[in-house]
Amino acid sequence: MKGVWRALSAAAMIGMTVFSAQAEEKSIKVGTMSWEDLTPITGITKKVLEDAGYSVDVVSFSEWGIAYAALAKGDVQMLASQTDYVAQDYWDKNKNKLEKISPVSHGLYQAIAVPTYVDINSLEQLNENADKFGGKIVGIEPGSGLMRDASTAVKEYDLKLQLVEGSTAAMTAALKAAYDRKEWIAVTVWEPSWMVQKYPVKYLQDPKGVFPPPQSYYWIGQKGFSEAYPHAREVIASVYVPLADITAINGAVNDGKTMDEAVADWTAAHADLLKRWGNIKSE
Repeated sequence: MKGVWRALSAAAMIGMTVFSAQAEEKSIKVGTMSWEDLTPITGITKKVLEDAGYSVDVVSFSEWGIAYAALAKGDVQMLASQTDYVAQDYWDKNKNKLEKISPVSHGLYQAIAVPTYVDINSLEQLNENADKFGGKIVGIEPGSGLMRDASTAVKEYDLKLQLVEGSTAAMTAALKAAYDRKEWIAVTVWEPSWMVQKYPVKYLQDPKGVFPPPQSYYWIGQKGFSEAYPHAREVIASVYVPLADITAINGAVNDGKTMDEAVADWTAAHADLLKRWGNIKSE
């Protein structure tokens, strides 16, 4: 019997040694959604991890379901997400296999908005001004969390305006055209976005609370990530990117820079901040 326990213990020690060796390679696969809020967060965190000696491979996804499935299976080891509302269904479905690593930003808000020159302030005022808005609310991609909430708002407020599905690019073009002519337009939009920086809007008051409050961004990982990579966890936890910086990075992209260039410029301009982050990482 003792021989069996010795064999099992030896096998366990070998397994631990192999796992430790893998951890010492400091290679991490990071998932991201190809969106203007998550891409800068991912790029900045990648830079900080690389400065700490990690090799980082970024894998892009187009849908939350695919991204969360990949994380749960271990195809990627970490992912930035808004677990409280935007991706709550996916988090709830997979949370037994996942863990929150650390918050990385806060303030995402998405709802129905109008240009600041439009003189209404509430969703309850849309119906009485439906003609001025052309009888429609200009939406984005079908299936997004924002469009789901906007559809709920149409029902809850019994709006007579049609919620038009489309794309972010089409909505942006419609918002620009309306601004150029100072026309009334209602759109589904969010912060952080360079759009609300270039074309100032105001979110319509939502007395029925259909749209969720400002949301936080978290780095999440496959369950056991923090235990397996305690130093990487400390590195990641040191990173916090304010919403205004995410907006500014995307403004630079809209002005012609690539995302990699915009992130590199941001990290260069904030070199002292990155050094302070380095001071609070565990060694």
